[in-house]
Amino acid sequence: MLKNRMSGLYKIFAILLGSLVVFIACYPVSADRLNNSRLQSLQILDRREVLLREVLSDAQGRGIWISLDEISEKMRATTITVEDKCFYYHFGIDPIAIVRALWMNILNARVVSGGSTITQQLARQMYHLPHRWYCKPLQALLAIRLEIYLSKREILEQYLNRVPYGNQLFGVEAASRTYLDKPSCDLSLSEAAFLAGLPQSPTRYNPYVYPERARRRYQQILRLLYRKKMLTGEEYDRVATTFPLLAPGAEKFGAPHFCQMIIAQIENLTIPDDRQIATTLDGNLQTKIEKLAKNYIEKLAKNNVSNAAVFVLENATNSVRAWIGSVNFFDDEHQGQVDGVLALRQPGSAIKPFTYGLALESGYTPASILSDIETHAATAGGDFSVHNYDDKFHGPVRLRTALACSYNVATVRLLESLGTDLLLEKLKLAGLVSLTRPASYYGLGLTLGNGEVTLRDLTNAYAALSRKGELLPIGFLEQSKFGDVNRTGGRGTRIFPPHVSFLLSDILSDPLARAPAFGLGGPLRLPFACAAKTGTTKDYRDNWTIGFTTEYTVGVWVGNFDNQPMEKISGITGAAPLFRDIMLILHEKKDPSGFKPPANLQRRSVCSASGFLPTPHCPGVIQEWFVAGTMPTEKCRVHQTIAIDRRDGSPANCDTPRSFVTVEKFEIWPPEYHPWMESVGLPIPPQNLSSIEHNPDPVLAILFPDDGDIFKIDPILRREYQTITLEAMVPSGLMKIDWTLDDSLLVRCSAPFRVKWMLQPGDHTLQLRAVKSNKVIVSEKVNFSVF
Repeated sequence: MLKNRMSGLYKIFAILLGSLVVFIACYPVSADRLNNSRLQSLQILDRREVLLREVLSDAQGRGIWISLDEISEKMRATTITVEDKCFYYHFGIDPIAIVRALWMNILNARVVSGGSTITQQLARQMYHLPHRWYCKPLQALLAIRLEIYLSKREILEQYLNRVPYGNQLFGVEAASRTYLDKPSCDLSLSEAAFLAGLPQSPTRYNPYVYPERARRRYQQILRLLYRKKMLTGEEYDRVATTFPLLAPGAEKFGAPHFCQMIIAQIENLTIPDDRQIATTLDGNLQTKIEKLAKNYIEKLAKNNVSNAAVFVLENATNSVRAWIGSVNFFDDEHQGQVDGVLALRQPGSAIKPFTYGLALESGYTPASILSDIETHAATAGGDFSVHNYDDKFHGPVRLRTALACSYNVATVRLLESLGTDLLLEKLKLAGLVSLTRPASYYGLGLTLGNGEVTLRDLTNAYAALSRKGELLPIGFLEQSKFGDVNRTGGRGTRIFPPHVSFLLSDILSDPLARAPAFGLGGPLRLPFACAAKTGTTKDYRDNWTIGFTTEYTVGVWVGNFDNQPMEKISGITGAAPLFRDIMLILHEKKDPSGFKPPANLQRRSVCSASGFLPTPHCPGVIQEWFVAGTMPTEKCRVHQTIAIDRRDGSPANCDTPRSFVTVEKFEIWPPEYHPWMESVGLPIPPQNLSSIEHNPDPVLAILFPDDGDIFKIDPILRREYQTITLEAMVPSGLMKIDWTLDDSLLVRCSAPFRVKWMLQPGDHTLQLRAVKSNKVIVSEKVNFSVF
């Protein structure tokens, strides 16, 4: 009875086991098992499809999935010959191979052959089975299942894309590109032999770690191919003594900070099927700038400078072309993994152009006069005294000069008239979203860069100036299919009108305008039009230069990530030389075009000091841009000549004896500038009339020439250049006077009553005549000679 019961149990167990075997073998292969996405690594490519970085797959490896037709026929045939010569004839398991492997292992008293077919190896890879003997039955059943539901081509494609080749490489394509630097479709038979020998033991035959083992395995495979007549004797002799040339084993790690930014965005990306992300970065340019920055920082080490960051945008597309977060990503001592492109730092004077843009937008012109005199500015932390970099005050300065020379005092007083809240609003519009505090927190110091911004955002804001004031999103992906993630910035926002953007570009590229502060040469002087601005923060902790041509915008930061101050380094000596070298590289093939003024701008001649229409007394004349309708209409009244009574230094009047009258030149500025004028040695114009008693009757007087003067004609100089200027003192109220020469009318003129007269030989007499209150008045005669 017991024996019958046991027999029944055995039958039931056999039925259940058989059912399980049939179920395992015949249950359809799930689509999830065939999914290749988790095996493929993510490749980040530059704009020329050169690999920058490969991100490991979910299987912690590098893999590139390709179709079977894309794999070399030599590689397919060699793999089958090495791994499973009966691949096309068995049903998933090869009983003969299993028996042969078992016999060889017994003879050698160790495992020397596995006997697994390609299908069995694929089953182990797909179902993650341990490499143990007790898993062999399950592996065999799963192999049968694969044979039932997949064709031989599908099985071979799955195998060649999943099999490990060592060094975290999965699949023949990743192995071919890593070891041989070529796609698998281009493999020669000897190269296929090298790769086909690796899967048996990828670690043991690692060609980078154990090159001799890999060579012996390669020769073993060649002998097998020769025996199978896949190689002729001549071919075997030729390749048996050689070894495929291996590519360098170093992992691709280009543009590390840029690639980290891309990886941080992966969750928002729709990854293409080929698992390749084509970026806008120019790998060649990136490498050149990395070398420049490294060499440059090495030279500045003596000034306690340890790092730099560079950000380059192409203006037309606003695409990233270079992204250097630090000079050495692996330098832990100097925090090399900190990304200086994204780090928040104070920009110093590099923020100033936006204050001036706001002013130009509000009715100021480049010729407007700003005050650069002693100033105290208010902030949330209290008032502070504003100083210029040269620790001097510059008095009344034109807006163009104040921006080009980066005068702090003039800039703070300008913002005081505009309002900090308006500047903060403008900066946020320009994409500087890190300025999150209220305007009262920053105070007037906002225009000196006391708010923290990133190099990326500030460079992008400058790039808007190169596009007539249009702020665009920063593009870092070549393909638009990546959608919304391809943006870090504005969305086609107009931050300044075209004429303001041009004026800022023109001022920042004007070497003459910045000459008073920086000289005519220096690193910002380039052989093409380039607008640039430097910035240095308090205690020399941050050093910036940002600028643009019509083609590229470049931002450079120099400093220390641990916030240690630099020594004797300013924007013009720190970041600017590196900026210059980068600009020269960017335009080494062709100079960029200049900045083109919009149609509503016109050029006019103005006094170089006052910005008004020039007069003969002005020290210099410059050409300045104006929006139509904003040109100055008044002549310069700053530079004047005043007749002085030398007896008491007061203005001479009509009764002052001629012998006591002297003519002096003065600059007539408002009283607020008088302390500055005294400090720089400029004479203060006299305010009071002479205390000497005078005749109330209006009298004309000739100030130049003096009575008895003698002039000599130069026989070499052209006659039209030999002139003198006749000058007069005229009582108030007279609109016109007559100059008479030798009792004949020379000219009738109005203010300023000066006349240029070409020297004529002979003795001459000058006199002035005028009519006031229906009464003719005349001056004393002046006699002079010309020979």
